[in-house]
Amino acid sequence: MTSTPTAPTPEPVPATMRAVLLTRHGGPEVLEHAEVPTPRPAAGEVLVRVSAAALNNTDVWTRQGAYGTAQDPEALAGWLGEMDLPRIQGGDVAGVVVAVGEGVDAGMVGRRVVLDPATYHPDRVESPPIAIMGSESDGGYAQYVRVPAERAHDVTGSPLTDDQLAALPIAYGTALGMLERGRQREGETVLVSGASGGVGLALVQLARARGARVIALASPGKAEAVCAAGAHAVVPRSDSLDIAEAVAARAPDGIDVVLDVVAGDLLSGGLPMLAPGARWVVAGALGGYAISLDVRRLYLTNASIVGSTMHTREHFALLMEMARRGQVAPVIAGTYPLAEAARAQADLERRAHVGKLVLHP
Repeated sequence: MTSTPTAPTPEPVPATMRAVLLTRHGGPEVLEHAEVPTPRPAAGEVLVRVSAAALNNTDVWTRQGAYGTAQDPEALAGWLGEMDLPRIQGGDVAGVVVAVGEGVDAGMVGRRVVLDPATYHPDRVESPPIAIMGSESDGGYAQYVRVPAERAHDVTGSPLTDDQLAALPIAYGTALGMLERGRQREGETVLVSGASGGVGLALVQLARARGARVIALASPGKAEAVCAAGAHAVVPRSDSLDIAEAVAARAPDGIDVVLDVVAGDLLSGGLPMLAPGARWVVAGALGGYAISLDVRRLYLTNASIVGSTMHTREHFALLMEMARRGQVAPVIAGTYPLAEAARAQADLERRAHVGKLVLHP
Protein backbone atom coordinates (compact mmCIF):
# COMPACT_ATOMS: atom_id res chain seq x y z
CA MET A 1 0.00 0.00 0.00
CA THR A 2 1.25 3.48 -0.84
CA SER A 3 0.45 6.44 1.31
CA THR A 4 -0.78 9.74 -0.08
CA PRO A 5 1.66 12.58 0.58
CA THR A 6 0.27 15.11 2.99
CA ALA A 7 0.67 18.83 2.65
CA PRO A 8 3.12 20.41 5.11
CA THR A 9 1.57 21.88 8.21
CA PRO A 10 1.61 25.68 7.87
CA GLU A 11 3.92 27.30 10.39
CA PRO A 12 2.38 29.83 12.78
CA VAL A 13 2.61 33.44 11.62
CA PRO A 14 3.04 36.04 14.37
CA ALA A 15 0.76 39.06 14.59
CA THR A 16 3.72 41.44 14.39
CA MET A 17 7.15 41.33 12.75
CA ARG A 18 10.42 43.23 12.71
CA ALA A 19 10.99 45.46 9.69
CA VAL A 20 13.13 48.38 8.56
CA LEU A 21 11.10 51.42 7.53
CA LEU A 22 12.14 54.18 5.15
CA THR A 23 10.59 57.13 6.96
CA ARG A 24 11.75 59.97 4.69
CA HIS A 25 14.35 60.63 2.00
CA GLY A 26 17.89 61.18 3.23
CA GLY A 27 20.95 59.35 4.52
CA PRO A 28 21.10 55.90 6.16
CA GLU A 29 19.87 57.47 9.41
CA VAL A 30 16.32 57.73 8.00
CA LEU A 31 16.00 53.92 8.16
CA GLU A 32 14.08 52.90 11.30
CA HIS A 33 14.07 49.38 12.77
CA ALA A 34 10.56 48.81 14.11
CA GLU A 35 7.84 46.33 15.06
CA VAL A 36 4.91 46.41 12.61
CA PRO A 37 1.84 44.28 11.88
CA THR A 38 2.59 41.16 9.85
CA PRO A 39 0.84 41.36 6.46
CA ARG A 40 -1.80 38.79 5.53
CA PRO A 41 -2.09 37.44 1.98
CA ALA A 42 -5.12 38.67 0.04
CA ALA A 43 -6.73 36.74 -2.79
CA GLY A 44 -4.11 35.70 -5.33
CA GLU A 45 -1.20 36.42 -2.98
CA VAL A 46 1.30 34.45 -0.92
CA LEU A 47 3.01 35.33 2.35
CA VAL A 48 6.74 34.61 2.38
CA ARG A 49 8.99 34.29 5.41
CA VAL A 50 12.13 36.11 4.32
CA SER A 51 15.32 34.04 4.55
CA ALA A 52 17.60 36.62 2.93
CA ALA A 53 17.23 40.08 1.40
CA ALA A 54 20.06 41.43 -0.77
CA LEU A 55 20.92 45.11 -1.11
CA ASN A 56 21.02 47.10 -4.34
CA ASN A 57 21.90 50.57 -5.55
CA THR A 58 18.14 50.80 -6.18
CA ASP A 59 17.65 50.75 -2.40
CA VAL A 60 20.12 53.60 -1.90
CA TRP A 61 18.68 55.73 -4.70
CA THR A 62 15.14 55.15 -3.45
CA ARG A 63 16.19 56.12 0.08
CA GLN A 64 17.87 59.25 -1.27
CA GLY A 65 14.93 60.06 -3.56
CA ALA A 66 17.47 60.24 -6.38
CA TYR A 67 15.29 59.19 -9.31
CA GLY A 68 13.85 62.63 -10.01
CA THR A 69 10.84 63.07 -12.28
CA ALA A 70 10.36 63.72 -15.98
CA GLN A 71 9.40 67.29 -15.11
CA ASP A 72 12.18 67.89 -12.54
CA PRO A 73 15.35 65.72 -12.62
CA GLU A 74 16.36 67.10 -9.21
CA ALA A 75 13.06 66.29 -7.47
CA LEU A 76 13.11 63.87 -4.52
CA ALA A 77 11.32 60.82 -5.88
CA GLY A 78 11.22 57.05 -5.98
CA TRP A 79 10.99 54.80 -9.00
CA LEU A 80 7.70 56.27 -10.23
CA GLY A 81 7.77 59.65 -8.52
CA GLU A 82 6.62 60.75 -5.11
CA MET A 83 6.49 57.81 -2.70
CA ASP A 84 4.09 56.81 0.04
CA LEU A 85 6.11 56.75 3.26
CA PRO A 86 6.93 54.96 5.46
CA ARG A 87 7.93 52.11 3.14
CA ILE A 88 9.67 48.78 3.74
CA GLN A 89 12.53 48.62 1.24
CA GLY A 90 14.06 45.58 -0.42
CA GLY A 91 13.45 44.17 -3.91
CA ASP A 92 15.76 41.15 -3.65
CA VAL A 93 14.14 38.39 -1.63
CA ALA A 94 14.48 34.66 -1.10
CA GLY A 95 12.34 32.83 1.41
CA VAL A 96 9.69 30.21 2.13
CA VAL A 97 5.94 30.43 1.48
CA VAL A 98 4.11 30.18 4.80
CA ALA A 99 0.54 31.12 3.84
CA VAL A 100 -1.56 31.62 0.71
CA GLY A 101 -4.57 33.75 -0.07
CA GLU A 102 -7.85 32.74 -1.65
CA GLY A 103 -7.48 31.12 -5.07
CA VAL A 104 -3.81 30.12 -4.59
CA ASP A 105 -2.66 26.49 -4.62
CA ALA A 106 -2.10 25.43 -1.01
CA GLY A 107 0.73 23.24 -2.29
CA MET A 108 2.89 26.36 -2.45
CA VAL A 109 3.14 26.37 1.35
CA GLY A 110 6.60 25.22 2.35
CA ARG A 111 8.14 25.90 -1.08
CA ARG A 112 11.44 27.75 -1.31
CA VAL A 113 10.98 30.77 -3.57
CA VAL A 114 12.66 33.77 -5.15
CA LEU A 115 10.44 36.83 -5.67
CA ASP A 116 10.25 38.80 -8.90
CA PRO A 117 10.29 42.42 -7.69
CA ALA A 118 8.72 43.85 -10.85
CA THR A 119 5.11 44.63 -11.69
CA TYR A 120 4.79 44.58 -15.46
CA HIS A 121 2.76 46.54 -17.97
CA PRO A 122 -0.15 44.29 -18.97
CA ASP A 123 0.34 44.75 -22.73
CA ARG A 124 3.83 46.07 -23.55
CA VAL A 125 6.49 43.38 -23.18
CA GLU A 126 9.43 45.82 -23.32
CA SER A 127 7.84 48.45 -21.11
CA PRO A 128 9.89 49.19 -17.98
CA PRO A 129 8.35 47.79 -14.79
CA ILE A 130 5.37 49.88 -13.72
CA ALA A 131 6.17 49.30 -10.02
CA ILE A 132 9.00 47.85 -7.96
CA MET A 133 8.78 46.01 -4.66
CA GLY A 134 10.49 48.14 -2.02
CA SER A 135 9.46 51.37 -3.74
CA GLU A 136 5.80 51.21 -4.79
CA SER A 137 5.01 48.31 -2.44
CA ASP A 138 6.62 46.93 0.72
CA GLY A 139 9.66 44.72 0.23
CA GLY A 140 11.99 42.33 1.96
CA TYR A 141 13.67 44.37 4.70
CA ALA A 142 11.35 42.48 7.05
CA GLN A 143 10.62 39.06 8.47
CA TYR A 144 7.64 38.58 6.12
CA VAL A 145 6.51 39.98 2.79
CA ARG A 146 3.41 39.36 0.68
CA VAL A 147 3.39 39.30 -3.12
CA PRO A 148 1.16 38.11 -5.97
CA ALA A 149 1.57 34.35 -6.24
CA GLU A 150 2.73 34.45 -9.88
CA ARG A 151 5.80 36.44 -8.80
CA ALA A 152 6.96 33.75 -6.33
CA HIS A 153 9.19 31.40 -8.35
CA ASP A 154 9.71 27.92 -6.92
CA VAL A 155 13.44 27.15 -6.58
CA THR A 156 13.10 24.45 -3.93
CA GLY A 157 15.66 22.15 -5.55
CA SER A 158 18.28 24.79 -6.30
CA PRO A 159 21.82 24.10 -5.03
CA LEU A 160 22.30 27.83 -4.36
CA THR A 161 22.24 29.17 -0.81
CA ASP A 162 19.49 31.53 0.35
CA ASP A 163 21.97 34.42 0.19
CA GLN A 164 22.88 33.58 -3.41
CA LEU A 165 19.23 33.24 -4.40
CA ALA A 166 18.40 36.61 -2.84
CA ALA A 167 21.25 38.19 -4.83
CA LEU A 168 19.66 37.27 -8.17
CA PRO A 169 16.49 39.30 -8.89
CA ILE A 170 17.55 42.90 -9.48
CA ALA A 171 21.28 42.66 -10.20
CA TYR A 172 21.22 39.46 -12.25
CA GLY A 173 17.81 40.24 -13.74
CA THR A 174 19.13 43.62 -14.87
CA ALA A 175 22.30 42.00 -16.22
CA LEU A 176 20.41 39.34 -18.16
CA GLY A 177 18.10 42.00 -19.58
CA MET A 178 21.16 43.93 -20.79
CA LEU A 179 22.66 40.87 -22.45
CA GLU A 180 19.39 39.95 -24.14
CA ARG A 181 18.70 43.50 -25.37
CA GLY A 182 22.32 43.81 -26.52
CA ARG A 183 21.94 40.59 -28.53
CA GLN A 184 25.22 39.26 -27.14
CA ARG A 185 26.38 36.20 -29.04
CA GLU A 186 28.94 33.51 -28.34
CA GLY A 187 32.45 34.53 -29.36
CA GLU A 188 31.85 38.29 -29.15
CA THR A 189 34.02 40.66 -27.11
CA VAL A 190 32.16 42.57 -24.42
CA LEU A 191 33.20 45.43 -22.17
CA VAL A 192 31.67 45.62 -18.68
CA SER A 193 31.83 48.90 -16.77
CA GLY A 194 31.53 49.04 -12.96
CA ALA A 195 32.50 45.39 -12.99
CA SER A 196 32.97 44.97 -9.24
CA GLY A 197 29.45 46.13 -8.33
CA GLY A 198 26.36 43.95 -8.06
CA VAL A 199 25.16 44.34 -11.65
CA GLY A 200 28.72 44.56 -13.02
CA LEU A 201 29.84 41.28 -11.46
CA ALA A 202 26.61 39.65 -12.64
CA LEU A 203 27.39 40.85 -16.17
CA VAL A 204 30.89 39.38 -16.00
CA GLN A 205 29.58 36.01 -14.84
CA LEU A 206 26.64 35.81 -17.25
CA ALA A 207 28.55 37.07 -20.31
CA ARG A 208 31.35 34.57 -19.65
CA ALA A 209 28.77 31.77 -19.25
CA ARG A 210 27.29 32.77 -22.63
CA GLY A 211 30.62 32.41 -24.39
CA ALA A 212 31.82 36.02 -24.55
CA ARG A 213 35.36 37.31 -24.20
CA VAL A 214 34.98 39.65 -21.24
CA ILE A 215 36.98 42.84 -20.66
CA ALA A 216 36.09 44.57 -17.41
CA LEU A 217 36.56 48.07 -16.01
CA ALA A 218 37.18 48.09 -12.26
CA SER A 219 39.27 49.82 -9.62
CA PRO A 220 42.81 48.40 -9.31
CA GLY A 221 42.19 46.86 -5.90
CA LYS A 222 39.30 44.77 -7.19
CA ALA A 223 40.87 43.41 -10.39
CA GLU A 224 41.74 40.01 -8.90
CA ALA A 225 38.18 39.40 -7.67
CA VAL A 226 36.70 40.47 -11.02
CA CYS A 227 39.05 38.08 -12.86
CA ALA A 228 38.03 35.30 -10.48
CA ALA A 229 34.40 35.96 -11.46
CA GLY A 230 35.21 35.31 -15.10
CA ALA A 231 36.79 38.38 -16.72
CA HIS A 232 39.50 37.62 -19.27
CA ALA A 233 41.13 41.03 -18.72
CA VAL A 234 40.62 43.95 -16.36
CA VAL A 235 41.31 47.59 -17.23
CA PRO A 236 42.00 49.42 -13.94
CA ARG A 237 40.09 52.68 -13.75
CA SER A 238 42.09 55.77 -12.80
CA ASP A 239 42.02 59.49 -13.56
CA SER A 240 45.32 59.26 -15.44
CA LEU A 241 44.41 56.31 -17.67
CA ASP A 242 43.06 56.74 -21.20
CA ILE A 243 40.40 54.05 -21.05
CA ALA A 244 39.72 53.95 -24.79
CA GLU A 245 43.41 53.43 -25.46
CA ALA A 246 43.72 50.75 -22.78
CA VAL A 247 40.67 48.90 -24.10
CA ALA A 248 41.94 49.11 -27.68
CA ALA A 249 45.19 47.45 -26.59
CA ARG A 250 43.19 44.48 -25.27
CA ALA A 251 40.60 44.42 -28.09
CA PRO A 252 42.28 45.66 -31.29
CA ASP A 253 39.29 44.58 -33.40
CA GLY A 254 36.91 46.62 -31.24
CA ILE A 255 34.19 45.91 -28.70
CA ASP A 256 31.04 44.17 -29.92
CA VAL A 257 28.86 44.88 -26.87
CA VAL A 258 29.38 47.43 -24.09
CA LEU A 259 27.46 46.62 -20.92
CA ASP A 260 27.46 49.93 -19.11
CA VAL A 261 26.19 50.97 -15.69
CA VAL A 262 28.45 54.04 -15.51
CA ALA A 263 27.69 56.23 -18.58
CA GLY A 264 29.05 59.78 -18.08
CA ASP A 265 32.46 60.36 -19.64
CA LEU A 266 32.79 56.70 -20.59
CA LEU A 267 29.90 56.97 -23.02
CA SER A 268 30.82 60.49 -24.13
CA GLY A 269 34.28 59.47 -25.28
CA GLY A 270 33.98 55.72 -25.76
CA LEU A 271 32.37 55.31 -29.18
CA PRO A 272 35.75 54.93 -30.97
CA MET A 273 36.25 51.67 -29.01
CA LEU A 274 33.38 50.00 -30.85
CA ALA A 275 33.52 47.43 -33.63
CA PRO A 276 31.19 47.98 -36.63
CA GLY A 277 27.61 47.11 -35.70
CA ALA A 278 28.35 47.22 -31.97
CA ARG A 279 25.70 47.70 -29.31
CA TRP A 280 26.21 49.96 -26.29
CA VAL A 281 23.72 48.97 -23.59
CA VAL A 282 23.16 51.48 -20.79
CA ALA A 283 21.47 50.51 -17.51
CA GLY A 284 22.85 53.08 -15.09
CA ALA A 285 24.44 56.48 -14.72
CA LEU A 286 26.95 56.21 -11.88
CA GLY A 287 29.29 58.47 -13.87
CA GLY A 288 26.62 61.07 -14.68
CA TYR A 289 23.39 61.20 -16.66
CA ALA A 290 24.09 64.29 -18.80
CA ILE A 291 26.50 63.53 -21.66
CA SER A 292 27.61 64.77 -25.07
CA LEU A 293 28.87 62.58 -27.89
CA ASP A 294 29.96 62.67 -31.52
CA VAL A 295 26.99 61.10 -33.30
CA ARG A 296 29.12 60.53 -36.42
CA ARG A 297 30.91 57.74 -34.53
CA LEU A 298 27.46 56.22 -34.01
CA TYR A 299 25.87 56.22 -37.45
CA LEU A 300 29.05 55.77 -39.53
CA THR A 301 29.70 52.41 -37.84
CA ASN A 302 26.08 51.21 -37.65
CA ALA A 303 26.38 51.18 -33.88
CA SER A 304 23.43 51.29 -31.49
CA ILE A 305 22.87 52.79 -28.05
CA VAL A 306 20.28 50.74 -26.17
CA GLY A 307 18.57 51.64 -22.92
CA SER A 308 17.84 48.74 -20.57
CA THR A 309 15.80 48.82 -17.37
CA MET A 310 15.71 45.60 -15.38
CA HIS A 311 14.15 42.53 -16.98
CA THR A 312 11.00 41.19 -18.62
CA ARG A 313 8.91 38.25 -17.41
CA GLU A 314 10.71 36.07 -19.94
CA HIS A 315 14.15 37.22 -18.79
CA PHE A 316 13.25 36.49 -15.15
CA ALA A 317 11.92 33.03 -15.98
CA LEU A 318 15.19 32.26 -17.78
CA LEU A 319 17.17 33.49 -14.75
CA MET A 320 15.14 31.29 -12.40
CA GLU A 321 15.81 28.25 -14.59
CA MET A 322 19.53 29.03 -14.33
CA ALA A 323 19.10 29.26 -10.54
CA ARG A 324 17.39 25.88 -10.34
CA ARG A 325 20.30 24.33 -12.22
CA GLY A 326 22.97 26.24 -10.30
CA GLN A 327 24.35 27.69 -13.55
CA VAL A 328 25.30 30.99 -11.93
CA ALA A 329 26.64 31.48 -8.41
CA PRO A 330 26.50 35.05 -7.07
CA VAL A 331 29.42 36.25 -4.97
CA ILE A 332 28.38 37.24 -1.43
CA ALA A 333 30.60 39.95 0.04
CA GLY A 334 28.98 40.27 3.46
CA THR A 335 25.91 39.65 5.60
CA TYR A 336 24.16 41.77 8.26
CA PRO A 337 21.32 41.31 10.74
CA LEU A 338 18.16 43.17 9.77
CA ALA A 339 18.66 45.76 12.53
CA GLU A 340 21.90 46.86 10.84
CA ALA A 341 20.29 47.75 7.48
CA ALA A 342 21.49 51.35 7.79
CA ARG A 343 25.09 50.22 8.24
CA ALA A 344 24.72 47.82 5.33
CA GLN A 345 23.48 50.59 3.04
CA ALA A 346 26.33 52.86 4.16
CA ASP A 347 28.80 50.08 3.32
CA LEU A 348 27.12 49.61 -0.05
CA GLU A 349 27.62 53.30 -0.84
CA ARG A 350 31.33 53.07 0.04
CA ARG A 351 31.79 50.37 -2.64
CA ALA A 352 34.76 48.84 -0.85
CA HIS A 353 33.45 45.30 -1.47
CA VAL A 354 33.09 42.94 -4.44
CA GLY A 355 29.79 41.10 -4.75
CA LYS A 356 26.49 41.36 -2.92
CA LEU A 357 25.60 42.47 0.61
CA VAL A 358 22.74 40.58 2.25
CA LEU A 359 20.40 41.15 5.22
CA HIS A 360 19.25 38.27 7.43
CA PRO A 361 15.83 38.98 8.98
